[in-house]
Amino acid sequence: MPAIETGLFALVIWGAVGYLFGSIPFGILITRIFGLGDLRQIGSGNIGTTNVLRTGSKSAAAATLILDGGKGAVAVLVARWLAAEDAAQIAGLLAFLGHCFPVWLKFKGGKGVATFLGLMLALAWPVGVACCLTWLTTALLGRISSLSALVAAASTTCWVLLLGYGNIFFLGVAVTLLVFWRHKENIGRLKAGTEPKIGKK
Repeated sequence: MPAIETGLFALVIWGAVGYLFGSIPFGILITRIFGLGDLRQIGSGNIGTTNVLRTGSKSAAAATLILDGGKGAVAVLVARWLAAEDAAQIAGLLAFLGHCFPVWLKFKGGKGVATFLGLMLALAWPVGVACCLTWLTTALLGRISSLSALVAAASTTCWVLLLGYGNIFFLGVAVTLLVFWRHKENIGRLKAGTEPKIGKK
């Protein structure tokens, strides 16, 4: 854990700021801008990059990936710049929760993978890069987005320890558990062999 440098009230404020950043539903906004319809009525109904890709628009999916990752990174970087490392971690965690449970969508959000990768890149870029490469390698080999997300999340604490970023260990564990929880239905389909491949409409 980082040293506690920020007062409790300020941490609550940064948590709220992070949540608001994270709760912006970029997947829905991008698909509407691209004229692709209501993302919640397409594919799995999820608001993340994988479901945007099911619309057939790689450009929309890329934009969603960048923006969903960016909101996690921005939450961390702004809190770190204006406060301290403890505030940055709180803001990052709440940005992740904001994506998964956005108040604007009755708390029915995405699974947080892009936001998780974005906040890790901002908190400790070597760990973030390692997680991204783990995701990419698994995706190239297995062609299953959920499996790539699970492997990348599971690898987080290993990369944190191997690369010497023990101050984000507990955050890494928390986000990993949340990613697995958000993918519980995918895990069931993976076990059954029915999980769709990347890009399948």
